[in-house]
Amino acid sequence: MISIRINKYLADKQISTRRGADLLVLEKKVFINGKLAVLGSKVSDGDKVEVRGAEKKEYLYFAYNKPIGIETNSPRIDLFPLGRLDKASHGLLILTNDGRITDKLLNPKYIHEKEYLVRTSNKLRSNFKQKMEAGVNIEGYITQTCKVKILNDFSFRVILTEGKKHQIRRMCANLFQEIADLKRERIMNIKLSNLGSKSLREIKGKELETFLKSLDMN
Repeated sequence: MISIRINKYLADKQISTRRGADLLVLEKKVFINGKLAVLGSKVSDGDKVEVRGAEKKEYLYFAYNKPIGIETNSPRIDLFPLGRLDKASHGLLILTNDGRITDKLLNPKYIHEKEYLVRTSNKLRSNFKQKMEAGVNIEGYITQTCKVKILNDFSFRVILTEGKKHQIRRMCANLFQEIADLKRERIMNIKLSNLGSKSLREIKGKELETFLKSLDMN
């Protein structure tokens, strides 16, 4: 292993986020080969790293149904949202206190499905599904292929594996479709189901196990 900074080492070992690791170092809880680590200390192959006196953090995961009309936020101060939904959209957000999974879920190099239910103001064009699935040019960027299921003349489901800002709205606008309602119903295996607006549901058990396994977290 090439020498790496202690905060990256602890993050790679899923012990903490990099910021959290820096705090552990400042609190004098991190030791390398029996010696107290300092900010910027490096770790190499064969080094023994210990975190002493740190309480084991209880990680929490919740599904939240964000309502229309508010910016992405969290109803609990101990949780933060993973990703965003614009003010005019509603539906599923995942809230957590686990900073370890932020990059694994949001970094575009990882492929994770997100499913949306979309209603349009104008009738869907006959070639809408074909053009949407093939990729749409949004300001010089060609979106990745996606899956579209037409429900009726004014609504469809779409499954994306990327998350550009306002992506579905921009794709639809390019295809001359005006969105009347946009609702996120699924992120990977986590489903909104019948969760009420502004409500929280803890993610646990097999559902959580599958979610974390998909992120290579267990």
